[in-house]
Amino acid sequence: MSTSLDRRHVLFGGAAIGAGALLTGCTNSSDNDKSAPQVKAGASSSGATAGKAVTIGFSAPAADHGWTAAITINAKAQAQQYSDVTLKATEGTNDVAAQIQQVQSLIDAKVDALVILPFDGKALTEIAKKAMASGIPVINLDRIFASGLAYRTWIGGDNYGMGVNAGNFIARRMKAAGKTDPVIVEVAGIDNLELTQQRSKGFKDALAANGLRLAARQAADFTAATGQRVTAQLLQATPKIDAMWNHDDDQGIGVLAAIKQAQRDKEFVVVGGAGSRKAMESIKADDSPVKATVLYSPSMASSSITVARLIAQGHGMADLVEHEVPASVTTFSAVVTKENVDQYMAVGFS
Repeated sequence: MSTSLDRRHVLFGGAAIGAGALLTGCTNSSDNDKSAPQVKAGASSSGATAGKAVTIGFSAPAADHGWTAAITINAKAQAQQYSDVTLKATEGTNDVAAQIQQVQSLIDAKVDALVILPFDGKALTEIAKKAMASGIPVINLDRIFASGLAYRTWIGGDNYGMGVNAGNFIARRMKAAGKTDPVIVEVAGIDNLELTQQRSKGFKDALAANGLRLAARQAADFTAATGQRVTAQLLQATPKIDAMWNHDDDQGIGVLAAIKQAQRDKEFVVVGGAGSRKAMESIKADDSPVKATVLYSPSMASSSITVARLIAQGHGMADLVEHEVPASVTTFSAVVTKENVDQYMAVGFS
């Protein structure tokens, strides 16, 4: 996700409620002030009523990870909710050339809108620009294209916010435990990815804002095997730990295996990332060091289909004043704990 987009993002989650409240507030104030402009919602749609029949093309990477698998599953399931949507989904691939060809086939089929989660945003930019130039609106899902000319709307997660929320949660836990100088460690994802860098920066910034510091950090590669290996190294190098943030719950399977193997599963608090169902079930049962996970939910794929449908049908979003769908949507990185886990269990991915 490009940091240059941050100022334009619309936060989804709690902000959706806030937008409705804001609209109500404007209407009420205008009743008391006749000079205030009468603001009315644009051509929005709640999705409950069928509209013009549209065909949406969908392209995403291979389902070789729980999160990416859930992306395609969620997109297909959401499309089935609409009687006026036909979804043309290509087979997931991590071959850039193959994905480019797949997107070209969707352009040739003259779909009404395209949802693309590119395996490589830079590499898929030109084909996405071609789709836009041909009049097909592109919804860029998560991994961002290199040019604003390549998409109509971007929708994805808040990687920096994910790190911030993980750091703030740990800071609160440490304060509640009376630990003024806790040993906090981090198991990151792939270091050369911007999303990993943003997650780590958010985490470090949140700790610093709370007067805390990061004691040690290891990068894995979002797999259980590497997660186990680097965590074992981290544990060996750090004899005392109070809290750990692991960027990814799939990777966390290996992280937890290393912790248990070292017989340190009662020693410290672990916060996960992304929001797998397995992690949420463990949080609910309170049967592991994992006490929270910070969402980077693949439910964004469901929202991308809804956004594509609205744009293709010429609608805006219900309860927003604007006549058009926003240019970008950032999902909120909620912290899932034992207290609220039931609220989020439905979006946990396998």
